[in-house]
Amino acid sequence: MTTNPTPPSPHLAVRPEWLALHHEDIIDPALPIVDPHHHLWDRPANRYFLFDLLRDIDTGHNIRATVAVEAGAMYSRDAVAELRPVGETEFLNGAAAISASGEYGACRVCAGIVGHANLCLGERVVPVLEAQIRAGGGRFRGVRFISAWHPDPAARASLANPPPHVLRDADFRGGFAQLAPLRLSFDAWMYHTQLPELVELARAFPETTIIVNHVGGAIGIGPYAGKRDAVFAEWSASIRELARCPNVHMKLGGLGMRLFGFDFASRARPPSSEDLAQSWRPYIDACIEAFGAERCMFESNFPVDKGSCSYAVLWNTFKRITAAASPAEKQWLFSGTASKVYRLS
Repeated sequence: MTTNPTPPSPHLAVRPEWLALHHEDIIDPALPIVDPHHHLWDRPANRYFLFDLLRDIDTGHNIRATVAVEAGAMYSRDAVAELRPVGETEFLNGAAAISASGEYGACRVCAGIVGHANLCLGERVVPVLEAQIRAGGGRFRGVRFISAWHPDPAARASLANPPPHVLRDADFRGGFAQLAPLRLSFDAWMYHTQLPELVELARAFPETTIIVNHVGGAIGIGPYAGKRDAVFAEWSASIRELARCPNVHMKLGGLGMRLFGFDFASRARPPSSEDLAQSWRPYIDACIEAFGAERCMFESNFPVDKGSCSYAVLWNTFKRITAAASPAEKQWLFSGTASKVYRLS
């Protein structure tokens, strides 16, 4: 009997002993932060549950609340296929209930939940969305349907394997149309080569709130390695076009992923926040310039980005990049936009 092997992870390995080689003081520790993008899961050699996240949070930054985003974890095996993702929401809501007890710190983990639903079901997705809302216990805020696809496997950095051009599919759009009536947002994760398709979707559904994950996925690996300037020019043009859609918001983060090709993980010692700020600033500055602080939010993308840096260094990096921003701009970037978009009290 043969079994299908687990596909290799597209993410960098998390090495606690390597991360421990660098420590730095926390910048502006009182600044309130809402982390609008992290995951909880149990994967080979990479378990990241509530208490793992809480250990990262308890390193000095003022993290007030978080939003958990789907990652294909803890699906319900006994449910019919379309309802299996509800198991992940139940899992995340359980973590939220533990956090809400106040027994484990002031931060309200999973105060918002972004789950998955197969929008390609068209109108038949409505019962799935309603089940997700019930399972979320008042915390379910939206759906993420990963559309990251590229014809060259060397350019891919996602475990998801969606069909090409799914955002243009009539069935997908039929399902997407069900989000706004239920007050649900859409988290979009794709590569920079697909951003024009997201522009089309945002214009077709102006009443639906769309949140772009990980600065729009500017690829820096495979056929794009060594072509950073050309990629940046193509990516930034699409970002400016997206920003013309008032229903679109931007998550600033994910730059620690292998996809972006910065390769800090190959160093003998982990990067400092100064190192990261120098490399990541052009992308973050371009997004803020295009969208404005009121439509941008910093994200941790942990534990994925933990392959490149620690939680403390990550948020120090964002604070360094925005050192010259006004207090009002910082409030939007670090907590205000996330709280507004995900309707967190």
